[in-house]
Amino acid sequence: MDLQLQSKTAFVSGSTQGIGFAIASQLLAEGAKVIINGRSREKIDLALSKLEQEIPGADVSGIAANFEDPQEVDQLLNALPDIDILVNNVGIFELRPFFDTKDSDWTKFFEVNVMSGVRLSRALLPKMLERNWGRVIFISSESGINIPENMIHYGMTKTAMLSISRGLSQLTRNTGVTVNTIIGGPTYSEGVAGAVEQIALAQQSNVEEVKAGLIKALNPTSLLQRFIQPEEIAHLAVYLSSPLSLATNGAALRADGGVLNTIL
Repeated sequence: MDLQLQSKTAFVSGSTQGIGFAIASQLLAEGAKVIINGRSREKIDLALSKLEQEIPGADVSGIAANFEDPQEVDQLLNALPDIDILVNNVGIFELRPFFDTKDSDWTKFFEVNVMSGVRLSRALLPKMLERNWGRVIFISSESGINIPENMIHYGMTKTAMLSISRGLSQLTRNTGVTVNTIIGGPTYSEGVAGAVEQIALAQQSNVEEVKAGLIKALNPTSLLQRFIQPEEIAHLAVYLSSPLSLATNGAALRADGGVLNTIL
């Protein structure tokens, strides 16, 4: 299927690894021009080298910005060209008991996970509306619905993304612009892989056995019964980026492996 992305320019925040990297890679494979983002130039250059090897001739570049720093975000926005596809993917997470979570932790998570999408959308959505074409995609999580007791501050940010996305979609009425959210499930990103490998080493166990055990213990409702691969979430993101997806707007689409047992 031709997703008709050859003339489109995309910006994917937090895309030097994990889900963001997978989305950038698949957009490039569809012929889109992609600008990736990471906190450091070193991480961006490593990601660019990998993408250029995977997709020879890809039109890809990168801009460094730490979304904890509004000034760096302003510099990023000033450096961006007109964007057709915005993927609000950047995010941080950690396990932390509620009673040990300080005000500064709440502020940090809100600044990175929520305000990143607010600032990018506020800057880029108006021009999409003027051109009567654009896509804004938020990468949320099932943790925004089934809030983990040891990551309440993280879950809060993912819930907020659902609200912002749905609210922004109301601004696109009768246009060629859409705003949607992807609700991801437990994904085997680089950070998770590192943790699993450490557990396997400590337990002198096989990595695959540890992965299977974690899914059963932490996500017993999973229908997939394994970790989701970043590429599997990227497939949905790239479809939502396409002109073919115009009828999907204001939606929260699940790519959670069936972990959520509620009907949205």
